[in-house]
Amino acid sequence: MLRNHCLFLERVKDMSILIKNASYIITFNDHDELLEKADLLIEDNKIIALGQNLSLPSSEKPQIIDAHGKAVLPGLVNTHHHLYQTLFRGLPEVQGMPLFYWLVNLYEFWRHIIPDAVYYGAMVGFSELLRTGCTLTTDHHYVFPKGQASNLIDTQITAAHEIGIRFHATRGSMSLGKSEGGLPPDEVVQDSETILKDSQRLIEKYHDPSPFAMTRLALAPCSPFSVTLDLMRQSQILARENGVMLHTHLAETLDEEKFCLERYERRPVELMEDVGWIGPDVWFAHAIHLSEREIGLLAQSGSGVAHCPSSNMKLGSGICPTSDLVKAGAKLGIAVDGSASNDGSNIWEEVRRAYLLNHLRYKDEGLSAYETLKCATRGGADVLGRPDTGRLEAGKAADIILIDLQDVAYAGSHDPLVSIVCCGNHSLVDTTIVNGKVVVRKGQLLTQDTEEIRSKAHQVASEIVRKERGLKKA
Repeated sequence: MLRNHCLFLERVKDMSILIKNASYIITFNDHDELLEKADLLIEDNKIIALGQNLSLPSSEKPQIIDAHGKAVLPGLVNTHHHLYQTLFRGLPEVQGMPLFYWLVNLYEFWRHIIPDAVYYGAMVGFSELLRTGCTLTTDHHYVFPKGQASNLIDTQITAAHEIGIRFHATRGSMSLGKSEGGLPPDEVVQDSETILKDSQRLIEKYHDPSPFAMTRLALAPCSPFSVTLDLMRQSQILARENGVMLHTHLAETLDEEKFCLERYERRPVELMEDVGWIGPDVWFAHAIHLSEREIGLLAQSGSGVAHCPSSNMKLGSGICPTSDLVKAGAKLGIAVDGSASNDGSNIWEEVRRAYLLNHLRYKDEGLSAYETLKCATRGGADVLGRPDTGRLEAGKAADIILIDLQDVAYAGSHDPLVSIVCCGNHSLVDTTIVNGKVVVRKGQLLTQDTEEIRSKAHQVASEIVRKERGLKKA
């Protein structure tokens, strides 16, 4: 594994950070305040104050960040990902396919996943997320090949701790193999007893329900076409007994809808109702093919949605009814989804694509730049049950990003909110602060060596792909 840079994180612990002279502070607080020429003070992992001409006691030796010409906003929140897929980007075998065919072909590669692949895949994804402004991410890991170590979620959590990102791991699962009418091959599914036992272990070992927690757990059976209904029911019982959230893919494609109607005589959302998967402790990835009643149900129940624009476009799945969900009062976040259907973990770019895709569907009645950014910050935090982050105000977590509006890409722009969403190089932010620690500065990751990550990740990825291609030729 990589060199551990956690000493850096400990060295800056308890250090105050004063962000001075920000051109704009976009708070996303309850009053939707936008402050100009203002400061923000952090102590340890918490925001202490926002305002003009903030000062510190003379005994303090703070880190001072000059934010002149920069926009300061809450860190972006990624509400759905498959980190291991960063090792399977650009595979020619799966380009141009819709979801079901795409999955069937990729399962053949994923059956060779080893712990190192999970670790380095996570490190690649975390690196991209942090450098593009994400401070809180979740992940949906559901592939547990037979014969491999069972502690793959532990491996992800180790990577998150080492790199310094706030992380909601989900214990994904697949229990409905091809032999029983499901989509995945039997060699990547597990029985329900194994899944539930490991879920309990992970919750007891890692889940931290306290404010400002860096690690939380959720339970995440993969999808209606890869798990049994009994596992869905048992998972929601276990989750609610332990106070953790629930997550799954839902209403992503018309193929999924057809599968549910043929097998269960229920639409996907109706199926979730049947098994108790509706409520403020549940969030769904995609939620594209929804009826008006289903949109209302998600809103009224407090269920959340992770909107994955790039993945939905690449797989031709459809366009999430984002404006309808927001208008109904549903919780809506933005997500990069797995890199094999996106080919990147650039959360900032997803904001732009979410905005553009929304306007493709709703035209001049689409969400504004501000509303889109709010979904990506406060909205995502709300989806994940984190009112302690996703907004900038005293008492909230110090999860903050700085974007340099003095870059040439913003020349001629007259509105910082529109600029952040529609203009500029949507790649690397200037600064990323997670839990009061600066982890990215001038677009560069401070906690790990990205070249070392790239080299080792690519080596592991190449070995897996060569192995599967060799088997196909044999």
